[in-house]
Amino acid sequence: MFNKNNSVIVPAIIVALALSSSTAGRAEDEQQDRNISKDLPGHAQLTAALKAVVDVGGTKNAGFGLNMWATVVNRDGIVCAVTFSGNDRGDQWPGSRVISAQKANTANAFSLPGLALSTANLYSAVQPGGTLFGLQESNPVDTSVAYQGPSQNYGQANDPMLGHKIGGVNVFGGGLALYNKEGKLVGAIGLSGDTSCTDHIIAWKVRHKLNLDNVPAGVSPTGDDNIIHDIAPDAHGHPVSASGFGHPDLGDSEKAIAAALPTKYPVGPNP
Repeated sequence: MFNKNNSVIVPAIIVALALSSSTAGRAEDEQQDRNISKDLPGHAQLTAALKAVVDVGGTKNAGFGLNMWATVVNRDGIVCAVTFSGNDRGDQWPGSRVISAQKANTANAFSLPGLALSTANLYSAVQPGGTLFGLQESNPVDTSVAYQGPSQNYGQANDPMLGHKIGGVNVFGGGLALYNKEGKLVGAIGLSGDTSCTDHIIAWKVRHKLNLDNVPAGVSPTGDDNIIHDIAPDAHGHPVSASGFGHPDLGDSEKAIAAALPTKYPVGPNP
């Protein structure tokens, strides 16, 4: 076919059809991504669980007793929910929003159907001389995802990170893989806003409340993905983890609360 200027218009129609097909394909892929998240909590459920665990100004989670950010990703690393425990987004450290997403991405990226690794378990392995040194430099955060959209939507049901892959690797406490009641690995959760040990403690309790802690195995002494506090000075005064998966602590209170997690909040499917 030709127009009055004798130019070919058929190729233009073909291009238009191709673009339409491509757009429809992307929409279908996005819908599939959302369907993958059916086992994970939505914004309201995640918010309720987080608020029930956070102890602002208290000591039941050790740390400073601060408000927290929480992010959940699915098995493909796509952000499915972002929330905070305070009344407004400014009640938590603003930088912790993206850190919580990093932690969720990391715990998902380095856990398997038969082995869960928390972000806390990665700390010693990525130090100079460690078996995973350099890991923290891989898979950088996609800043176009992290900081897009209006700030007033951060932590809301329409947080701009939703539906996108955030990326990022974080190697201190607060990220845990999520396993449903059947033991299927469905994604991960990341918590940030207090000390890294407290982030882990709160993440553990929130995961338990969501009934997504049917952890198959881990590197901790209790056979799960709990934080390990076994770093001590060697003969030369250098901090060394006996297990290779140790994490620093801020004192006896944090260590005691963390050590009791597998007993008070045991992994496995709840009734």
